Amino acid sequence: MTTTASPPGETAPARRDAPGPYSGTGLVPRHRHRSLVLLAAVALLLAVSVLSVMVGARGIAPGTVWDALFHFDGSSDEQVMVRELRVPRTVIGLLVGAALGMCGALIQAFTRNPLADPGVLGVNAGAGFAVTFAVAVLGLTDPSQFVWFALAGAFGVTILVYTLGSLGADRATPVKLTLAGVALTAVFGGLTSALTLKSLATLDIMRFWGVGSVGGRSLDILPVALPLIGAGLVLGLASARSLNALALGDDSARALGVRLGATRTGVVLAVTLLAGTAVAVAGPIAFVGLMVPHVVRWFTGPDQRWILPLTLVVAPSFLLAADIVGRVVLPSGELRVGLVTALIGAPVLVALVRRRNVSGL
Repeated sequence: MTTTASPPGETAPARRDAPGPYSGTGLVPRHRHRSLVLLAAVALLLAVSVLSVMVGARGIAPGTVWDALFHFDGSSDEQVMVRELRVPRTVIGLLVGAALGMCGALIQAFTRNPLADPGVLGVNAGAGFAVTFAVAVLGLTDPSQFVWFALAGAFGVTILVYTLGSLGADRATPVKLTLAGVALTAVFGGLTSALTLKSLATLDIMRFWGVGSVGGRSLDILPVALPLIGAGLVLGLASARSLNALALGDDSARALGVRLGATRTGVVLAVTLLAGTAVAVAGPIAFVGLMVPHVVRWFTGPDQRWILPLTLVVAPSFLLAADIVGRVVLPSGELRVGLVTALIGAPVLVALVRRRNVSGL
């Protein structure tokens, strides 16, 4: 077999299977393009945040929004609506969306499963059970009172999952942790349903909270929720390099100097803080943590140093967009954002899974 050399000053045509600027799936850009994707995501987040304040069952003009934010005098109902309803709703959406997205990206990297979600370790189930207990047994009704119960439930179930997953010679492996989380999710889901049906008052509260919503929340919850979610985000971003090494396997990660125990403990703590606080503030909202990191990997590849910050920006954009759709899709009233994310996320996720090239870890 003979080969033909290219004339001087020319290069041979690139093979179709040779690595190029878009290697692997054909969708992953080079390093310099990832920065542009991140900037575009930030611009999208700003645009969606503005629309979240302006758009709803009653549209509000940009000038009125400006006056309500910077020259508020209470002279119109629209100014009051912006300050008392739209701005808190947008801020809560940004906070909860960031928490759910980061939580999903961390748990997918931790379990090495691109289709895992924050509920896979039982964190959401533990938080939901604790909140239901607070409502059914202690008679609490204010979402700001749910935070500490949700965190206690999340921490308790996380410790239980980690203990069960650590049994045996190979200690806490991602597969064992996942199996323990799935089992405990089923157990606490049943207990939550039993408590919910305990009384009509409990059922009335939980049927709204259980759907998931960012509306009707006060910014009074921020002094409690913001530090907890902030700590979870910092822990998550700090674990990016270690998670990249863990993707190569435990032995390779050890050879690269990664402390497996410290990394796993940090990730579990971050997931607990993020999921527990988000569930307490907005209720269980599905598909944000599951779908957004999966989509983000199209543009970043498997590098967690890019997946985590980009997810941190894209997830609140998706949640706010879903909330806007829920406000305007019905002739009267609105759909809770938890229903909208499920209606949007389910078919999109099916389409993603059916793709020939599904992003992996």
